[in-house]
Amino acid sequence: MRQPLIVGLGRSGAGLHLRALRAALERSPEAWRGPVVAVDPRPGERAPVPDGVTVTPSLARARTLLPPERAVVHVCTPPVTRLAVLTELCAAGYRDLIVEKPLATDAGQLAAVAALRERYGARMAVMAHWPASALAGRLRGLIASGAAGRLLRVDVTQHKPRFTRSLRTDDGHPTAFDVELPHALGLVLSLAGPAETTGALLTDLRLGQAVRPGLGSALLELRHANGVRTRISSDLTAPVRERRAVLVFERGTAVAHFAPSDADDHVQLEVDGRREVFRDDALTSFLLGAYARFTGVPAEDPSWAADFALHADAVRLLLDAKRRCAGGPAGVHPEEAHRVPVL
Repeated sequence: MRQPLIVGLGRSGAGLHLRALRAALERSPEAWRGPVVAVDPRPGERAPVPDGVTVTPSLARARTLLPPERAVVHVCTPPVTRLAVLTELCAAGYRDLIVEKPLATDAGQLAAVAALRERYGARMAVMAHWPASALAGRLRGLIASGAAGRLLRVDVTQHKPRFTRSLRTDDGHPTAFDVELPHALGLVLSLAGPAETTGALLTDLRLGQAVRPGLGSALLELRHANGVRTRISSDLTAPVRERRAVLVFERGTAVAHFAPSDADDHVQLEVDGRREVFRDDALTSFLLGAYARFTGVPAEDPSWAADFALHADAVRLLLDAKRRCAGGPAGVHPEEAHRVPVL
């Protein structure tokens, strides 16, 4: 049995990963063993320290409590620090890593992460709970069945108000492309396959006199190799949360409403006007699958390289989108673009 080591006790580590780990034990008591060890030099600063977690200020101290051969490491630090954290972990002997999206924020970081994986033989499971969800499985089933004809288009809306975090100068997410879009992008690549960027848009966050370049809204348009068109829209100044994917087929439409937050794990699926509601704790399902793979799938298995390649491709698409938006100040699309419209 493996034991979790969480690096970073912010919103992701303390809120999402730890909650899902506990839910995983309820579903499968043999999934992992405790206690959970965490590394955070300033515990409690970004989120309350959860009960039952052994917190250490450094990886060196954590290594004395949880050696690499027993650990599954959850890398929950901001994207801009990811390479440094992964480098330290690999050098310390840790090989089984669950990494939050995106893998990297620029091409140099991505190449360095790929080199780390190759050099140390690390098994990296990149967070992809949307594709691991039962809802995504239903969508893949609809596509594979051909009952509604060929898939023509995918439109994803992923909005949420994010003013407080975005206004922090040390948030660690450079643009709106780095916040919500990586999750939606993983979903559409799993549904429609490889793609190329055809359009992109990025706007600033403006609130009173405060301006955060590139953290207002983002739009990404893709053309998949099979001809499917995708449009992903994310507005971080939206008044309400929304996570929705609309699949347009030759003879019908499917609308998937993903859980808007961790407060409720119910999802909804509408197919040609018929609506179904069901529970779907995607993050817990993903972690259970990842821990099972670390236990039973050796590092030399080609599935690890294939998974990494898919997520590296997602980073490539996001980087291409950022380059397309580099005409304005600080890499922001010119202001005449205004806000990304709601789908």
